Amino acid sequence: MQFGATFPTTEIGDDPGAIRAFAQAVEQMGFSHIVAYDHVLGAVHEGREPKLWGPYTENDAFHEPFVLFGFLAAVTERVELETAVIILPQRQTVLAAKQAAEIDVLSGGRLRLGVGTGWNPVEYEALSVPWEARGARFDSQIELMRRLWTEPVLDVDERFHRVDRAGILPRPSRSIPLWFGGSSKIALRRAARTGDGFTFAAAGRQTIGQVQQLRELLEAEGRDPSTFPIEFTVMHGLGPERIERAAQGAREAGIDYLTLNTMSTTAAWTGMEAPNLTSVDQHLAALEAFKTTYGG
Repeated sequence: MQFGATFPTTEIGDDPGAIRAFAQAVEQMGFSHIVAYDHVLGAVHEGREPKLWGPYTENDAFHEPFVLFGFLAAVTERVELETAVIILPQRQTVLAAKQAAEIDVLSGGRLRLGVGTGWNPVEYEALSVPWEARGARFDSQIELMRRLWTEPVLDVDERFHRVDRAGILPRPSRSIPLWFGGSSKIALRRAARTGDGFTFAAAGRQTIGQVQQLRELLEAEGRDPSTFPIEFTVMHGLGPERIERAAQGAREAGIDYLTLNTMSTTAAWTGMEAPNLTSVDQHLAALEAFKTTYGG
């Protein structure tokens, strides 16, 4: 099992030196990857119908993952850069494919592109993308992005995309791994059909049950579940005993990647005690203890 560190985007601040120090320390500790979350906008939750159910508001800072990874690609050498997840349907497909290709080229093939449909219709509206069509648009985007990464010229004319005999350069030296995220049966079914891996935002009995569903769906698609990588995320706010149980459960379930999220926002939203880590050094200390305990 490989171990990852969630970039504490809501708490790290905007000092480039601190961001560089965080990424380099994570790499030096031997973590295999850094995970970045994605929200273009933070929205006021009050007075909305339907209600916004997700954890982040207008008060939570988010570094834009593609730009962030361009920076991290230059200040690190080995650590993999993973989005978990880019909210793909609210973005222009060809531009997202171009940005991902550039990161993969400049990082020497270190991008793992996790994608999903998100939970915030306010962002979709602000980005001029219909919320209701996000699922169908997402499916079309996956196919087009893979073609853009592997074909020199495309001629595409379909519901969501028109590419008139054009392509992107530079292209990556491979088809960038597209991992799916989420927790719904639809997300699991999509991943089983066309994904390169799956990232869960939690770890525990319920998540292990979803892993079993995913593996059954993979078998139904004629795919070998043993070759399909899966990632779990544990919250630092769980505390040592519950993290131990989650890590043990992940090992027993054959999970490939285990990532620690040290942020308070997501911990508090899920009912855990917020870690209240107030500096980069405190986040790094929590990550180092996790890596030492579970990663050897």
